[in-house]
Parts: sequence; C-alpha cells; structure tokens
Amino acid sequence: MHKNRLLIPVILSVLLIGTVLLSACAKEAELGTEENPIIWVFVPSGEMERVATGGEAMADLLFEETGLVIETFVATSNASAIEAMCADPPKAHIGSLATFSYIQAADQGCAESALVCTRYGSPTYNGQIFVRADSGYSDISELDGVSFCRDDSLSTSSWIVPSIELAAVGVEVVPVDAGSHDAAVAGVYTGDCVAGASYVDARSRIEEEYPDVMEVVDVIFQTGDVPNDGVQFVPGFSEELKTQIVDAFLAIAETEEGLAAMDIAYQWGGLEVHDDTFYDPFRQILDAADISAADLE
Repeated sequence: MHKNRLLIPVILSVLLIGTVLLSACAKEAELGTEENPIIWVFVPSGEMERVATGGEAMADLLFEETGLVIETFVATSNASAIEAMCADPPKAHIGSLATFSYIQAADQGCAESALVCTRYGSPTYNGQIFVRADSGYSDISELDGVSFCRDDSLSTSSWIVPSIELAAVGVEVVPVDAGSHDAAVAGVYTGDCVAGASYVDARSRIEEEYPDVMEVVDVIFQTGDVPNDGVQFVPGFSEELKTQIVDAFLAIAETEEGLAAMDIAYQWGGLEVHDDTFYDPFRQILDAADISAADLE
C-alpha cells in the first residue's frame, strides 16, 4: 500500500508531462505555422520561374498581413494543380487555378472560389488565336490540319475556348503542348507551330527575348469574354483563416508591392470577391458546346 502511494505522484507527473507534450504538439501542428504551413498551388500559365517568384512575393506579403506561413509551388500542369487540391488529404489548401481547371476542380468538389482577379479593370478576359504575319493565314477557317501551340489541354484561353471556335468553323488542328502561354507564343514566333492560342496579350510577356514579337506574331481571332482566374480554397478550409487571408489579399492588392507581385505572377491588376456562381455563365457556354469537365480528364 505504501509503495502504491509513492507511485501516485509519479503517475500524475507522467500524465501531466504527457498532457503538456500533446498540447505543445497540437500547437506546433496548427495550420499556418512553420511546422504546418498553408500550401498554395499555382498553374504554369506563364514562365514557371516568374510565376514562382511572384507567388513567393505574394506569400511573403500575406505573412506580413496575417502572420500565417504560406508555402507556394508551381504545378507542372493544370491537371497536376487540380490533383493537388483533390488529393486526400489535399496537397494544397489554396489554388490559383485557370478558369476551366477551377470549374473541373469545383465539379469534383475540390475547390471553392473566393477571389477573382482583374486585368485592365475587368474580371473577365479574352483568348486569342495567332499565326506568324508571314504565314499567309488570315482567318481561323484556313487552319485545318496545322500544328497548333497551346499551353496544355486544360487551358481555358489557350485551348478550351479556341477549340470550340475552331470546331464551329469545321477546323481540326494538331495540338502541341508548349507548357505555358508564353511558350505557345514563342512556338509560333520560332516556327515550331503554324498557329497557336493564349490569353490576350501573352505576346507582351516575351518581348524582352523577342523584341519584334508584336509584329512577327499576328492575332487573327479573339474569343468572347471568359471569367478570370483567381484564388480558391479547398472545401472545409477554416472559415476564420479564409477570412483572414481574403482580407489580406484585398489589402495587399491596394499596395504597390502587392500589385507588383501579382503582376509578376499572372499580370493580375486587382482582386474582387466572387463565389462559384460567377462562373455559371461560362458553364453555360461549355454546356452549349457539349463540353464537360469529365470530357478532358
């Protein structure tokens, strides 16, 4: 009996230490800390190093605003960015998915829109189809059978919408995955492809390397309005943290440093709050063309 009494303080001490350790571990595992950072995935719509640089700069500014640690990475493709948000558990908590990629992820229950970017003051943008000015082509109806540089098969303005427009005039092209909008333009400039497509106006992104690109690469078609990309969260993400992050995004979008970082990454000129319903009109366009997310998986 005496021995048992001596053991009681020891047992209580062990239990107390265990409770303290468990509490410390729980605190260390809190989302948004160095031990458990929030992960933000970007699609490679531009040159990957530039997107990565802009993304890291935005994450640093968000940390200054919120104290939340956010790690960024650029996926190798639109599909891999979707996979990161759809993994179980998610490999990314926040995404900056291209328009069709967002719709595909949302339809799978993996992403919820929070913010949509603006460019030139608008939350929508346009795609463009282009050729070399010396190619002899002046209309998309003439492009049947030609090589066609695109970002990848899930790029909204570099393939999804252009493919609808091409099909409408009875044209089939041979797609070539360039890996980014910049590279799609460069592919036509260098003659690797006869034609190509990108957002308006991705040509400006390669002017440093190809100063005469605006004259050499000629835009022969512009698509209708497409909802811009933006910032999305995985379902179930903490509403408290989401509010913090969204408010911080809107705050840094009002600063020179924030605008510079957003421009480097994706040429964002601002941010607006929009939920999933913002993309419904574009879904109707896809439905009319008999295109669904499942078609391109």
